[in-house]
Amino acid sequence: METITTALVLLLAVVLSGWLTRALPIGVPIPLVQIALGAVIALGADLAVELHPDIFFLLFLPPLLFLDAWHIPKQGLLKDKSMILSMALGLVVFTVVGVGYFVHWMIPAMPLAVGFALAAILSPTDPIAVSAISERVTVPRRLMNVLSGEALLNDASGLVCMSFAVTAVLTGAFSLLDAMGTFVWLVVCGVSVGVTTTLATTYVKQQMNRRFGSEGGSEVLISLLIPFGAYLAAEHLGGSGILAAVAAGITMSYAELGGQIVATARVRRSTVWDTVGFVANGVIFVLLGEQLPRIVEGATFALREAGQHNPLWLIIYVFAINIALVLLRLVWTWVSMRLTMSRASNGAVKTNWRLLLVISIAGVRGTVTLAGVLSLPLFMDDGSLFPVRDLAIFLAAGVIILSLITASIGLPFLLKGLQLPQVETGLKEEEHARVAAAQAAISAIEQAQHALSEGRHDADLYAEIGARVMDLYRQRVSGRSGSGEDADRYRASERIERELRLAGLRAEREEFYRRGRRLGLSDSVVRKLVSEVDLAEARLTAE
Repeated sequence: METITTALVLLLAVVLSGWLTRALPIGVPIPLVQIALGAVIALGADLAVELHPDIFFLLFLPPLLFLDAWHIPKQGLLKDKSMILSMALGLVVFTVVGVGYFVHWMIPAMPLAVGFALAAILSPTDPIAVSAISERVTVPRRLMNVLSGEALLNDASGLVCMSFAVTAVLTGAFSLLDAMGTFVWLVVCGVSVGVTTTLATTYVKQQMNRRFGSEGGSEVLISLLIPFGAYLAAEHLGGSGILAAVAAGITMSYAELGGQIVATARVRRSTVWDTVGFVANGVIFVLLGEQLPRIVEGATFALREAGQHNPLWLIIYVFAINIALVLLRLVWTWVSMRLTMSRASNGAVKTNWRLLLVISIAGVRGTVTLAGVLSLPLFMDDGSLFPVRDLAIFLAAGVIILSLITASIGLPFLLKGLQLPQVETGLKEEEHARVAAAQAAISAIEQAQHALSEGRHDADLYAEIGARVMDLYRQRVSGRSGSGEDADRYRASERIERELRLAGLRAEREEFYRRGRRLGLSDSVVRKLVSEVDLAEARLTAE
């Protein structure tokens, strides 16, 4: 019963965080609101949440990584692949080495291997946190593409580096040659398992759907199980479950291009996954706030054992680590941009320092960092406590909070008036695709009309209705393929038609509800009719 009550309290806190974020007059990122709510819960009620590292890691990371990989814009990822790979791989190693040595120098009681583990945990960035910060200020699309691509890939590289560092702590030994061999196997096995899991699941599902029909609930459940299946299979084979979840998500984005599931299932699946992403991210930050008092207490005790009796040193450590992360990110970004731009401009390079500062501050730590640090082992192989675990958790939590605050204050100021090279929006390709789709629809309607009306006495009715439907598509072709005033007028008429149709659909829905309330229309019929209106409205509002 206590576990269920705790889960319900956490979910309620996530709901409240959304309301509070929208109600606050200033643009406070939702992760900060969720952390504050968690701290309030900890002060008002002792939930005594026990976070088992392995369970926590398995429960939250696979679906979040899978969802990020599934929805990341692939064109943007490929366009800036050099910069993204440099940030996601090179910067991670640079951060692990630089911050690891810095933390060990600053806190001698923290073993070097633990310092490397902490640095590896801090290396992944969180695009969701940046998106939350940038809701009230426009972030250039290309910059968001780079940040999203980096965050997707550095999740995997950072957590793999963390596993190496933790292994070194547990065993007391580290071999570069063995690590390189292990790394290759982790990558190859993880990626292979992720791709295979998605492709095999998709194939089996298609075969079963062809034979027995499709069911929307099963489609949703299968998509939810894929990241966990990929993660567990890769871990069982000694590969990286993290990379398996990422690879499964990327493969899913390509596999679904086959359009094998029905529209209603696709709408339902999208809604469920949006909810899963929101809830998982929210619960993690609420848990951070709920654990904060105990984290501070444990970190203070670890600090005293290290010879420092003033708890203010904890705040100093957090600020110092955050500054080191920003500076290392600034240096690496500057070098990467000079190399990239130098090749593109034959050596003539002008540094945009505002852009460098934006990218450096936008490296916000979030969900993956928190999940990673909470997954640190509780005990060593000999049964003793993992060294300075509470202190490492406090430092990571402090960096998350401080990086969120820094970005929420600094990004709006630095982004104001910042000019970046324009990214192609794809409007031309979209227009061409719509015209081609309309032409394909006309051809299909003609064929269907002839097939359906053949040998029937009411063939003229089929011809009349077919002509009416095809006329709509012909108007779309002529309007979208034209140019100048005619095309502008057609697009304006489409916008007006869309608004009028939305008004009509909302009136339909309200009438269905009214009849259900007052005229005794059955609940099942109301749900069916409202669902049809909802689908039509979802299509119109998505355009």
